[in-house]
Amino acid sequence: MMALLPILHWPNPILLARAAPITGVTAGIRRLAEDMLATMYAAPGRGLAAPQVGVSQRMFVMDVTWKQGIPSPLVCINPEIHWRSAVTSIGAEGCLSLPGTTTHVSRPQSIRMSWHDLDGARHDARFAGFAAICAQHEYDHLDGILTLDHLTPQHRALAEAEVLA
Repeated sequence: MMALLPILHWPNPILLARAAPITGVTAGIRRLAEDMLATMYAAPGRGLAAPQVGVSQRMFVMDVTWKQGIPSPLVCINPEIHWRSAVTSIGAEGCLSLPGTTTHVSRPQSIRMSWHDLDGARHDARFAGFAAICAQHEYDHLDGILTLDHLTPQHRALAEAEVLA
């Protein structure tokens, strides 16, 4: 049975640290992935990284189409971004660890990323549009980076005040 996990909020130090690689897919990692998906859907979000639930390991889950009624869950273990497009765009991003706050972040419009799934199989795919934004957002969490870190000092101060209000 899946469990809903507590989501850590900024400035929790786990969110600010680089997560460790996962050395093997164990029953615990499978359970964590299931619980993270359940937590993400309940939040309701479109992505969730392991550090956001207090586990400093390199895994995130995402599903960018479920809110349109087309579930497509993805579990990414030890992801690596190999290419980012030169073309960027600025978009509004919410974050489950920054509740009630939306920031505007500039990101590449497309990326190429590899990862392993729960069966240990390696995948390599190109993501574009919202899927690219979501993957980059979650990937940032694995490196201890939040949307706040992409902002100018003035905009960051405003966003921090909003989060802490």
